[in-house]
Amino acid sequence: MLAGADWHRAADLAVAVLIITCPCALGLAVPMVQVCAARRLFDQGVMVKDGAALERLAEIDHVAFDKTGTLTLGTPSWIETDEAAPFLGLAAGLAVHSAHPRSRALAQAGLAIPPFTDLAEEPGLGISGRLDGAAYRLGRIEPEGGTGLFREGALLAEFRFTDHLRPGAEACVKEFGLPAEILSGDRAEAVQPLAARLGISEWRAGLTPAGKVDRLTELAARGHKVLMAGDGINDAPALMAAHVSFAPAEAAEIGRNAADFVFLRGDLTALPATWSLCKRAAALVRQNFALAIGYNGLALPLAVAGYVSPLVAALAMSLSSIVVCANALRLRA
Repeated sequence: MLAGADWHRAADLAVAVLIITCPCALGLAVPMVQVCAARRLFDQGVMVKDGAALERLAEIDHVAFDKTGTLTLGTPSWIETDEAAPFLGLAAGLAVHSAHPRSRALAQAGLAIPPFTDLAEEPGLGISGRLDGAAYRLGRIEPEGGTGLFREGALLAEFRFTDHLRPGAEACVKEFGLPAEILSGDRAEAVQPLAARLGISEWRAGLTPAGKVDRLTELAARGHKVLMAGDGINDAPALMAAHVSFAPAEAAEIGRNAADFVFLRGDLTALPATWSLCKRAAALVRQNFALAIGYNGLALPLAVAGYVSPLVAALAMSLSSIVVCANALRLRA
């Protein structure tokens, strides 16, 4: 109007500019990709608990695995030994009250269960209770990381276990192609052969939950963005401390709650497949931002110059939103 246009022409230009600058395409750029990625992952047996984790997963440059229940199936079997057999009933009496995989293996021994009282479980150390006035504990042997039964702090027996590799474990490590390591509370003689079989040179055994967190904190201080995969009560602090985390569906509830992703089908190849999809999603987000900004950069000067009517502006704005949504839908392919 200051330039001499009448109020009707000036109003048309103002409306056209307002419509052109409507941020619909920018607002849809990220959530549309996240929705499509989450749906695609659910179809593949991966549940996304945090949309922001999709972005964080695309940034990882290091992978850390727990051993028992993650790289292995988490269903260990007790290896019977003459030294431990007499104490199996006592161990089972405590084990029946714990959800730890090794405790479950001992609890299935089928022996009479002694009536322990004052039961308490401490992540990384084991479960304790009292029987006939004596304090017992079934759990970690320091510093080796094995599993033992203690009475009044004295070791009565050590229990040994065997486990089986989880499907897809070897393929998972190869498909990531990133520096990987094992962070395990198990003893070194159980961790080292598994690491060698998977081609993982960096491994740490006998770690407490705090020890796993310390290692992740150390890697983060070096600038690494670490994916942590774990399943048990002992892994929950590490899952929360990692840049992004995975847990299997059969993990302990606290582990599933702490993880950003839960894979439902038990095959570890779900992890690198999810990583690959998230990298595609990150690329599509960048493309969507470029499309939305490019649309505004092209259309806004035309609207200000008076070459775009409100109707054309509305069509162009809608078209930009459709293009962004269509680009996001490429993840469904």
